[in-house]
This record gives sequence, structure tokens and C-alpha cells, in this order.
Amino acid sequence: MVDQSGTAADVRARLGGSALGVAPWLLGAQLSHTGDDGGVTVRISEVEAYLGPDDPGSHAFRGKTARNATMFGPAGHLYVYFTYGMHYCANIVCGSEGWATGLLLRAGEITEGVDLARVRRSHPATDLDLARGPARLAQALGLDRAADGADVLAHPFRLALPDTPPTDIARGPRVGVSGIAGTAQYPWRFWLPGDPTVSRYRPGKRPAARSVDP
Repeated sequence: MVDQSGTAADVRARLGGSALGVAPWLLGAQLSHTGDDGGVTVRISEVEAYLGPDDPGSHAFRGKTARNATMFGPAGHLYVYFTYGMHYCANIVCGSEGWATGLLLRAGEITEGVDLARVRRSHPATDLDLARGPARLAQALGLDRAADGADVLAHPFRLALPDTPPTDIARGPRVGVSGIAGTAQYPWRFWLPGDPTVSRYRPGKRPAARSVDP
């Protein structure tokens, strides 16, 4: 059940914890965005935690830049980045200001605005693919870099968390993260087991072997 009564302050306080602790609360949560062409809501089924300077897989591992500045801001804001020269991905910032931690929204089910999401996603073969994967989720919600820094607890966004986090949660290595940060040493991907919208796991590339002169 999704909590419809918690105030924005309550939800922001909950998002102010460690990304690893916040992750279960986002599973089953519903995020809505209303754009000029209408509104779409996604029920989140999969997230990945990124822990700033303590995480070699994080965009903030080497410090603050113009690209990742939003990650250092207060909890409850979107960090949206452009990747592979073609896709946008969205994260919800967690923790204390300056901590630079967050949760990548990896996958979910479109629960409202399905027709609009189909148009934005160029009518995929199945509705399960509307938001299965972080780039698809961002596209279905109509997110791009203009949404970077937006408050998910204020119009045109809305975030409703569950009353309690689900008890049945799976976790494992993050998808497509290279090097040690994509291994079982960093089991920071969380998902609802058995949910058909969860994205397919694929390992990241291993670092290239370096030749050493004898």
C-alpha cells in the first residue's frame, strides 16, 4: 500500500538516510510527473544505490563537477544525467546535503498515463517494456536534463512512499557497472523479486589487462 498521507517533510526526512537504507522504501513507491503533454506515474520496482566518495561506481567518486553537482544537494531532488550520447537516466538524491549519494531509478511499471508513455517510448511491443531499464523509465516519465535538480516532492512531481518497505526484497551486483564496483562486493542493486518489469542483469566490462614489462 502506498502512503498518501505523509507530508513532504516526512518523506524528505525518510530520504535523508543512507541510500542503502532508503532503497527498500522506494520499491513499490510511485513517482509522478506532469509535463506539458500530460502526466505519467511509475511504480518503482528496481533501484541501485550509489554512495559518492565511498563508491568507485559513483559519478561523485572523484568529487563535485558541473555534471554531478545536484548529487551534493539536499535529499529529494532529481539527479538526471545524459549517457551514451542518447539516453537520460534519473536518480533521487538521498542523505545529508554534501553527501552526494542517491538511488538510480532502474525500472518500474507505468500505472497512470500508459497511453502517453507508449507515445514517448515509440510504442514498444509490450507495456512491460515501457519503464524496464533506467533510460526507458526516464523517457516514459518525460525526463531530460531540464529536470536535473527538480524536487520530487513539489509540482510537477509527486512521490508517494509505501506505508512500510516490502519484506521480500532481492539484492545483488549493479547492472553494467565496470570494475570492482560492479561485483558482488557491492550488492547495491535492489528489486522486487518476480516483478516482470525488473530489468535484465548484465555485468559491466572488466578493466583491460595491463601489460607489464619483465
